[in-house]
Amino acid sequence: MPDSAQTTCCIVGGGPAGMMLGFLLARQGIHVTVLEKHTDFFRDFRGDTIHPSTLQILYELGLLEKFLTLPHSQVSNLSANIGGTRFQFVDFSHLPTRSKFIALMPQWDFLTFLAAEAARLPTFTLRMGWEATGLIQQNGVTTGVRANTPDGPVEIPATLTVGCDGRHAISRAAAHLPLIDYGVPIDVLWLRLARQPSDPENVLGYVDYGRFIFLIDRNDYFQVGYLVAKGTFPQIQAAGLEAFQQSIVRIVPFLSGRTAEIDSWEKVKLLTVEVNRLREWSSPGLLCIGDAAHAMSPVGGIGINIAIQDAVATANILGEALRSNALTIHHLHQLQHYRERAVHNTQRVQVFAHRMLIRVLQSTGPVTPPLLLRILTRVPGFQYLTVRFVGMGLQPQHIQPTASQS
Repeated sequence: MPDSAQTTCCIVGGGPAGMMLGFLLARQGIHVTVLEKHTDFFRDFRGDTIHPSTLQILYELGLLEKFLTLPHSQVSNLSANIGGTRFQFVDFSHLPTRSKFIALMPQWDFLTFLAAEAARLPTFTLRMGWEATGLIQQNGVTTGVRANTPDGPVEIPATLTVGCDGRHAISRAAAHLPLIDYGVPIDVLWLRLARQPSDPENVLGYVDYGRFIFLIDRNDYFQVGYLVAKGTFPQIQAAGLEAFQQSIVRIVPFLSGRTAEIDSWEKVKLLTVEVNRLREWSSPGLLCIGDAAHAMSPVGGIGINIAIQDAVATANILGEALRSNALTIHHLHQLQHYRERAVHNTQRVQVFAHRMLIRVLQSTGPVTPPLLLRILTRVPGFQYLTVRFVGMGLQPQHIQPTASQS
């Protein structure tokens, strides 16, 4: 193993943003190395919703038909059961996209698919089991990454380092980039329960008795999200597993008889929800995108798709400068200037939703659907706004053709 592995772009993190960016840059003939600290992509309870915006990107890349041969389920509309009344919030049938649905697929399958497609390109390198430990910096300029590998430490000199390593990014911490934290009043407990063919379809959320539970259809089981007020998980544990099981059935009655599957707190995973953003996404030689630049809430299930839009915008804006060895800090600032308003406004919507959700979690009795909600869900304009927000995002991205495509 050499002690150096020079590349044009070193991407820290093999999640959706990192894998998509690596593929897109290699597609332009740029030498790119992606570092993933794990030896595989298998992590449960991650973003598993591939929204129409991302499916459109795969279509523009000529990969959609192949992608949809992978096992998945499709959701064409989203509704919620609030206090026993069903409300439809999103109907994707009118979106101006090739695929008018959400594809539900384990994220490890999505990442494995991207990795396989990228591996066909001669300038793409994926290093599994390589964990970034710090940045190489000279006179305030990031010139690469230090990493631990199965064969020992290594340095990867790079023209550009891109942090795609999530909300606890080593990249942004090592560069001391200042963080703006919005504060979030909720957390999510993740668990899985068996799914049966007779279960209702396309009902995403159930709200009642001070609880909000949402279900993600994973074909033979549900990935269940159980919202709680931040910091209250220890109290829920203290009340006991039986009380927890009963609370699930009280909100989602058709799950009766299945909650015994949750026979240990080890099967309940706490997601500490964060919403924050970097004041500056970059410094000379370093760029952060996706959750590394702006951690998103699970609200809307749009985090993975926002991260992929970041990756597409990055490849579109920085590709030519990287190919011609002309990249400057001004290109990095251009990327942030282009993307940050859409990201900031998306986070503002999520923060507003948190305020509504915490009111639900602070109640104890049956929920009566607000009159305003009854009115809004019948207004065509409301449906249009929600479907655009969830399905496409505030700034949909598209693949730009380049002369250097492989």
